[in-house]
Amino acid sequence: MDFFYPNLQNDMWRIFGIIFFGKKEHFITNGKFDSAKIMDFCENKGIALYDSATAVRRLNNNASDNFLEVVDKVNLSELLMNTPNCKTLAVTGQKAFDTVSELLKIEKPEIGNFTEFKYIGREMKLYRLPSTSRAYPKPLEEKAVVYKRFFDEIL
Repeated sequence: MDFFYPNLQNDMWRIFGIIFFGKKEHFITNGKFDSAKIMDFCENKGIALYDSATAVRRLNNNASDNFLEVVDKVNLSELLMNTPNCKTLAVTGQKAFDTVSELLKIEKPEIGNFTEFKYIGREMKLYRLPSTSRAYPKPLEEKAVVYKRFFDEIL
């Protein structure tokens, strides 16, 4: 996998296309997500992506997070030490939120909101964003509204 959210069934890059370019197909080239265009965009905007788990076990032979066991969580201290300007984390979906919030031992905000916390001597915010999976029962446009509000607050 060259980049995060490469599956056309996931709406992450459609959401970004809507928010930043006014068109959901912005990151699609020749019927697939354009990894070079996505990586260039993220680098220019200062957006970094990483997994909340570094090792997982699929308990059922599908992509559902309901059947995902987190074997190893991200080493958040190391990750943030290597990104000293990072002041905001955002998680997409319930499994990612559960994984990160266990590490931080923080309160659970409603979807679209954040919790402030202090970590490794840094004042930070953790936003809880809706899953970009099509299995999450919220229309693309509604998800984009939540993500737009998030980006308006942090950029």
